[in-house]
Amino acid sequence: MDVVPQQPPSLDSEHVSLEELRRAYMALLEEKEQLEMRVQKSEERRRAFIHILSDLTAMNSKLADQRKAMIHILADYEQDRRRLARQTERLDNSRRALLHILQDSHKSNLRLENSRKAMIHIMSDLKDTTEAVRKREQELREKQEQLVQAGKLATLGELTTGVAHELNNPLNNIGLFVGNAIDLIELGMADTEPERILQELHSAMQQVRKATEIISHLRTFGRAAPVSWEPVNVPQVVQRSISLMREQLRLRQIEVRIHLHSEDLVVTGNAIQLEQVFINLLTNARDALSGAKTKLITIECKQVNDMVEVSVADTGSGIPPGLEQRIFDPFFTTKEVGTGTGLGLSITYGIIKEHRGMITVQNRPGSGALFLVQLPLRADDSVGE
Repeated sequence: MDVVPQQPPSLDSEHVSLEELRRAYMALLEEKEQLEMRVQKSEERRRAFIHILSDLTAMNSKLADQRKAMIHILADYEQDRRRLARQTERLDNSRRALLHILQDSHKSNLRLENSRKAMIHIMSDLKDTTEAVRKREQELREKQEQLVQAGKLATLGELTTGVAHELNNPLNNIGLFVGNAIDLIELGMADTEPERILQELHSAMQQVRKATEIISHLRTFGRAAPVSWEPVNVPQVVQRSISLMREQLRLRQIEVRIHLHSEDLVVTGNAIQLEQVFINLLTNARDALSGAKTKLITIECKQVNDMVEVSVADTGSGIPPGLEQRIFDPFFTTKEVGTGTGLGLSITYGIIKEHRGMITVQNRPGSGALFLVQLPLRADDSVGE
């Protein structure tokens, strides 16, 4: 509020009294106090404005750092996407090479059988022949590991589309949250609603962490599994496998029902290899439902005595009669030419055997197929129960 200075009494008259001089002096003092108050308020406003400018500068610096971090994340994602594309291009060549490797292995087995027969007649060559057998077995183990890794890369190539869609959602959300924060700052609401701006930025960071988890899971699944085994929580492995396949199943309008009778079923093994087992079974069920009217996959995980049982059932047309014993053979497939490699169930069978477990199939013509995986419960857990 502006202060209107009071006009002191005129002092031009020769008959100015002492009382009039006193009133003029008091009026001047009051005007001086009012002017000092205006100067003090102006100083306070100036300091408040300086603090607001300082806060805006700090906020802009934080936003710039976050934008740089997002750019680095997007660059890493683009590099990973290109790397996966190159691996997918090499996958077909790897499959043909694997066929030749298996043919060489078959020939090696034939030669090994002839060597065993010759050992009966030539005892002097026993040591050399034994060493040759050991080398052949080592080669077979190495080729089996290559086969498992090739199957994993084939699965990873099929999952690329679905995972790219899952990454698109958090990236769009990041853009939305950051855009909202920028709008609030541009509207001058940084000092009135800082909590709202922080909430938008925290939401953006949550989406960044979600995208990072998806990429980390893909990297973990794609790399070669370590030799050492460790305690593995089977329900968690099943859940991670479904998360990778969820987008593909959703696009094909396939419903998944999960029945986990316990959240703490632990076996001794390799989590990445077991995850590949369940992804292969889900992929097999997905393909079996391509022409089905009711598209449903039912997964059940429970403990039976000292075994962990996981069943994967679909509502497809089932397995043609007489082929139940052949579906685990390498390169055997009931799919059309060009739609399958015939390696998925063969790799699954080998991994389950390495984990001292069993896998069986129950054919239900007209009602689909049911695959049952049985793994020995970890000794410490079985004793605790």
